[in-house]
Amino acid sequence: MDDAKKPVDGRIKTGIYCKTTYLAQEQQLPLPIGVSDYRLASTEYYYIDKTMMIKEFIDERPLVTLFTRPRRFGKTLNMDMLRTFFEKTDEDTSIYFENKKIWSCGQKYRDYQGKYPVIFLTFKDVKFDTWEETFESVRDILAKETQCHEELLTSEKCDKYDRQKYEDLASGNVNEVRLSAALQDLSDMLHRHYGVAPIIIIDEYDTPIQQGYMKGYYEHIIRFMRNLFSGGFKDNKHLSFGFLTGMCVEKECIYDGMNNAYINFVLDSKYSTYFGFSSDEVKEMEIYYGMTDKYEEICRWYGGYRFGKSEIFNPWSVINYFSNGCESRVFCESLGSSNVIRKVVGEADKEIYESLISLVKGESLVTYIDIGVIYSHIKNDVSTIHGFLLAAGYLKVLKTMVGGNGNLLCEMDLPNREISIVYQKEIIIEETDEIVERDGI
Repeated sequence: MDDAKKPVDGRIKTGIYCKTTYLAQEQQLPLPIGVSDYRLASTEYYYIDKTMMIKEFIDERPLVTLFTRPRRFGKTLNMDMLRTFFEKTDEDTSIYFENKKIWSCGQKYRDYQGKYPVIFLTFKDVKFDTWEETFESVRDILAKETQCHEELLTSEKCDKYDRQKYEDLASGNVNEVRLSAALQDLSDMLHRHYGVAPIIIIDEYDTPIQQGYMKGYYEHIIRFMRNLFSGGFKDNKHLSFGFLTGMCVEKECIYDGMNNAYINFVLDSKYSTYFGFSSDEVKEMEIYYGMTDKYEEICRWYGGYRFGKSEIFNPWSVINYFSNGCESRVFCESLGSSNVIRKVVGEADKEIYESLISLVKGESLVTYIDIGVIYSHIKNDVSTIHGFLLAAGYLKVLKTMVGGNGNLLCEMDLPNREISIVYQKEIIIEETDEIVERDGI
């Protein structure tokens, strides 16, 4: 824990302990269950330093980056970390990074801190039954973000037409066409006001798309999101950088509305340790909370994920495991993705269904992978279904190879016991009585 005061047991700044003793209960920092605010998490809770993600991004500098990771793997917290680091505000936000790893990397990286206006949106709670409700929710989200930039109302760089656009967006007085241009209009005004193009961050952009697929307004939400992204990310000269998290809705949304995106999939080695916990981070947490005999159990229940070449643990489940007195049980049922997965699997053919049953029985499968999800065609595409389950955290890759057709061929398995139980209880319920627990899980 990098940001905590040095405790009496000799724990050093990096979080590695010099002794095997642990902190008394009253000195321990609380676990950040449900905390996605970086400032709060990094100062008042047990925080695992992920700030080297900032260095890796600055070194590479892709214009637009999409991170595809399972839900509850720290995406929102990381996006808020990026916002806190880059955003130009009246507050001196460098204090939240001075004792973090990124600050020790030198002046080159410190010079990026607090230099950009930022547009930050999260769609993680846009889960409605109709397009009308979804549109109203997205309109309110954009209105609230617009209100955060009230300096544009009095900016000498903005004319009366800009101010009218601002007032319409801030009040929610816009139709679908005008709302789809919101990112383009807002980034244009911010660029002129500050003389620096803004950073646009959209967290869980795919949540309303999944909901549209579930509730029957898929084509409507796809068309709107394509136009919104086209204005915000595609050939937008008023953009410094863009960050998004969510599933890769490739051919119908991302590539049409944002063809300049670098897609960081779970198979990629870049950024592989920044979402979820590494084995070293789990062991340090064990030591901090005085539970040094739990590692193997945590591996069986909540480990087994592989991002790039890194072995990763589910952070949500690990944190809840420690918070519940190290009682091993299923915590990821609340991830909110089992409904869409159940629908996807339920619409698949018998061969796909039987392959998932074989996984729960302890077998692996070899299949082609397509990382781009097209929900309207997913039931007819084996490679897309498996790619969707992989990105959602319901499969892990054991080995990759290139098939004869040039496509990616993967040997896959279930990551851990928790996911095996979720399959049995939530996804392939009809076969529960026939499924046996896997040895060693």
